[in-house]
Amino acid sequence: MYTAHPDRYAEMRYRRTGRSGLKLPALSLGLWHNFGPDRPVETQRAILRRAFDLGVTHFDLANNYGPPPGSAESALGEALKADFGPYRDELVISTKAGYLMWPGPYGEWGSRKYLLSSLDQSLSRMGLEYVDIFYSHRPDPETPLEETMGALHTAVQQGKALYVGVSNYSAEQTREAARVLAELGTPLLIHQPRYSMLDRRPETGGLLDALDELEVGSIAYSPLEQGLLTGRYLNGIPEDSRAASDSPFLNSDAVTEKLVGKLRALNEIAGSRGQSLAQLALAWVLRQGRVTSALVGASSPRQLEDSVAAIGNLDFDADELARVDKIVQG
Repeated sequence: MYTAHPDRYAEMRYRRTGRSGLKLPALSLGLWHNFGPDRPVETQRAILRRAFDLGVTHFDLANNYGPPPGSAESALGEALKADFGPYRDELVISTKAGYLMWPGPYGEWGSRKYLLSSLDQSLSRMGLEYVDIFYSHRPDPETPLEETMGALHTAVQQGKALYVGVSNYSAEQTREAARVLAELGTPLLIHQPRYSMLDRRPETGGLLDALDELEVGSIAYSPLEQGLLTGRYLNGIPEDSRAASDSPFLNSDAVTEKLVGKLRALNEIAGSRGQSLAQLALAWVLRQGRVTSALVGASSPRQLEDSVAAIGNLDFDADELARVDKIVQG
């Protein structure tokens, strides 16, 4: 029987999410990859236990995470039953709906029918009565925003979600979503954008400014840019890497000589700070406090430990930031 470490809150930093009372750990565990039937159950359980022991109290999912879709939620459900029953009130569990989950016209996007049906299925797979955060995973160009936000509001009214969020929405879409939700009486808690040293669209597109104005939190996904911002690609493409498999999320064409040169230069900065490249990348995302939490995946407890160690040095001087910008933009 798993017993959580008594000092699990000693080192982790927690940040208030927007203007809400909810605090999230600086690093959250995403179950996007590595939590399907092709991965050993004991490895999955070991990652979850180690995360919680390190103060990572937030587990982030979506209905279609796996593969196959739904399997990550099912895996978490089994882990919750086996290990985390006594600790449910110490956990923040989030899920999303928006991408393709089942065939037909009601299995994706942002209709009321899809979102609320998907949430019921997610709760069943995880064996939960409610999730802490329920997201609209992407904006729907054909469904009125009032309907999509109304479904999120209903989830809260039904007691099936405590808070709601959006992901992959533009700055203007986020402002409008926040307005609609405010009128309904359910505040927008958080936005989940893709954000890293190599992908700065939340900055350049004004999203971070909008979130500051709205007092809405943010949690960055892919802060390690699908593994590029780790030590794996410093010498090209390893045979067992995601890029070598021509994953839809990262293919070999993206790993150019120019990019590898940038990664090596960034790695030098990391070394001067006593960090790995991955730790540098996570610290950079969290550096100003504008991002509430950064989402990391893990294929082993050791990899998770390396990521969590990033919180030991989140401060950058002006010269370091300038050097990072020059390398990335060069």
